[in-house]
Amino acid sequence: MDTNKKIGLLTMRLLLGFIFLMQGVGKVFSWGVENVYKSGFSSEKYEILPDFLLYATAYYTSYTELLGGLLLVIGFKRDWALYALAVVLVVVTFGHGLESPIWDLSNVMYRAILLIPLLLLPKEWDAYSLDGLVSSRKS
Repeated sequence: MDTNKKIGLLTMRLLLGFIFLMQGVGKVFSWGVENVYKSGFSSEKYEILPDFLLYATAYYTSYTELLGGLLLVIGFKRDWALYALAVVLVVVTFGHGLESPIWDLSNVMYRAILLIPLLLLPKEWDAYSLDGLVSSRKS
């Protein structure tokens, strides 16, 4: 049973990590963050928000998805990565809600379903990670 908990948590962390990592790779390296900003963060859609905030949001979400996803995949600074990615989910939810009150929740819900349990489950179950390796060497 103990192994199942560890493998279950590892699977959740890897799934979420790869989802965010690949999204970040696409935004940063394939599309380019400038194109992400131009195509998805236009002032016409979000007229109540200033351009500098939209610009910063495009960069924050893109790079946080890339770096946070990578940190989750390797299991390093897991909690900090989860906090930053939780902020991304809240920002994306707010942004999509501004754009249209009825929107495709799949942009957020699957990620939230994986992220929230990772915050709530005991860290000791996350043994197959760099954080777990570092903490076992300290003991």
